[in-house]
Amino acid sequence: MLLSFLGRRRTQQPKRAAPVRRSRLSLDALDDRINPTSPHFIGDASAIVASDGTLTVSWKEAGLGNNQNIDYTMTADASGQFQWFNHGGNKPQGQPFQFGPETLSASGTFNSGQNGNITASLSIAAPGPSQEVLDAGTSSNWVLQETVVYSNITLTDTTNGIPATVSPSSVGPVTFVVPT
Repeated sequence: MLLSFLGRRRTQQPKRAAPVRRSRLSLDALDDRINPTSPHFIGDASAIVASDGTLTVSWKEAGLGNNQNIDYTMTADASGQFQWFNHGGNKPQGQPFQFGPETLSASGTFNSGQNGNITASLSIAAPGPSQEVLDAGTSSNWVLQETVVYSNITLTDTTNGIPATVSPSSVGPVTFVVPT
């Protein structure tokens, strides 16, 4: 019996053709699937105050991904005084007009471009005089000067919730003539 099993020839069945699979290939953009982001500021953001009292904070942030819109907010506390002077450099008797601290802010949206980083700056103008200060100027011969100091300067990438270290965190004082 065993020999009869071994001696029998099997008949081969005809091979079936494999079914044809039709598929539609699609290519995904790699930018949509691979987005290696790790947002971080490069060094400290720098704060300077210009001769007209404008505070400017500049920074560089990297690891943002390509062509991303990133929102930033800068804040600072401004304090100082307004003082009238005549053309001879004399000031009237009494105390100068004090102001602050008052919190000022600036916001902006910047695009990271193809490199995935942003180098930018935001600026805040010095606070202007109140009507009371302007009314104290007794003649057209008087010149109004403002002295301003900025403290508690902050910068935040609000899109990713990342604060920057701003150096220095206080700037000023700077004194300048206020156009009236």
